[in-house]
Amino acid sequence: MLNLPLVYFVRHGQTDWNAEGRLQGQTDTDLNDRGRGQASRNGALLKQLIPDPADFDFVASPLRRTRETMERVRAAIGLQPSGYRTDARLMELHYGGWEGSTFAEIEGREPGSVGRRDRDKWNFLPPGEQAESYEKLLERAKPWIEALAAPTVCVTHGGIVRVVFVMFEDMPKSKAAALEIPQDRVLKLENGRLEWLDSAGI
Repeated sequence: MLNLPLVYFVRHGQTDWNAEGRLQGQTDTDLNDRGRGQASRNGALLKQLIPDPADFDFVASPLRRTRETMERVRAAIGLQPSGYRTDARLMELHYGGWEGSTFAEIEGREPGSVGRRDRDKWNFLPPGEQAESYEKLLERAKPWIEALAAPTVCVTHGGIVRVVFVMFEDMPKSKAAALEIPQDRVLKLENGRLEWLDSAGI
């Protein structure tokens, strides 16, 4: 078992592409109004949980939706919004030529492709040179997670959270690939155990 510090993982707030069911991957989308509210409420929850934020490292994926989420989280805690760092290893997996499309649109262009993905979602590789599978995402993110040395607030994406469940709950990869990752909760990692904390009522 890895001896890691306390970590709070936050998925970015909702974007219009989330609402429309479009695959975002590494396309640089922005939060919508609902997503901004989710980010601020997650920050308010973290303010209750973190007595001394100076003890924490704050790290985000470099995409706009994660950076704005982090800045709203930090503002809600009472911190300077810009006082965090980014790490490209925390970006979402790349969906290659599928980015920006819904599954219905993909199926219309490439009949049968969505079914092939569903049969082995963890290892499926979309078309395109930059495309990644969840397995490739695990290889990218695992070294960053294993190197954590200080209590951390991490703002990232659904794919990274799935990796965390595989690493710390021994969750079958097929189950992790199908997880719904909420945008109005904070995932706490402490002593190797994961717990969802709900900010919806804040």
